[in-house]
This record gives sequence, structure tokens and C-alpha cells, in this order.
Amino acid sequence: MANNLEAQGSCLCGAIQIMAKAVNPSVGACHCSTCRQWGGGPLLVTDCGAEVMFKGLENITIFNSSDWAERGFCRTCGTHLFYRLKENHQHFVPVGLFADSDNFIFDHQVFIDEKPGFYCFANETHNMTGAELFAQFEKTEK
Repeated sequence: MANNLEAQGSCLCGAIQIMAKAVNPSVGACHCSTCRQWGGGPLLVTDCGAEVMFKGLENITIFNSSDWAERGFCRTCGTHLFYRLKENHQHFVPVGLFADSDNFIFDHQVFIDEKPGFYCFANETHNMTGAELFAQFEKTEK
């Protein structure tokens, strides 16, 4: 696996700047019903860990989307900024926010068991069901 990257980007209107120190170049698609309802399709994100900084904090709205996570978006233009785990502040950031996307690779999909049949990706990826994903989180917590 490639080394983590440092990356910068912004929301659509530029009111929020994002700087991430340890961006995993691995891009994943989430097909859960919440992500699909939030964005109208699968959410394509990269794991940025907890070292994420924002300029324009006053423009960020946080939505408490579950017991374990929250979602942030720009209150001006509506750009989706992150999916963040509450316990460890791990940020999953839509890869399209970052200006330079040449170093990213799409290699995994989660909640594959919730993916509707009307779309598919051509990339060969590691696929996990929702139960497999939650089991993976439980292993890392122990």
C-alpha cells in the first residue's frame, strides 16, 4: 500500500478550506442507504484520520447521522465535507474535495450488500458487507 499523503482542498464555493496531514490514498465507495440518501449515490471517500484542519469553521454544519458518526457540510453551498466517527474523530472525506487526485486508487467498497442493482463500478475492488465492516472495526478496538 502506498504511503499516506498530505492534501488540501475546498468546498464548491470556497468558504471552507480543508487540510489533511495523513490522507490514505485508498478510495472506497460506501453503498449504505444513508450515504446514498445523503448524496444521491455512493459516497466515494478516503480515510484522513484525525489530523484534519478546516478554515472557515463558521460555515460548517454538523448533522448527527447515527450513534457513532456525524456528517459535515458547507452551510453556504451544501458541499459534503466529511463523515466523522465520534469516538476517535476519524474523518472520511469525499475524494473529490482534494485538488490533486492523481495519487488516489479506488480499491474497496463497503455495504456492498446494500448496493442497488442499477449501477456498478468496473474496478476490481475488495468488497465488504455492512456486517463485515462493523466486525473489522470491532477487531481494531480490541
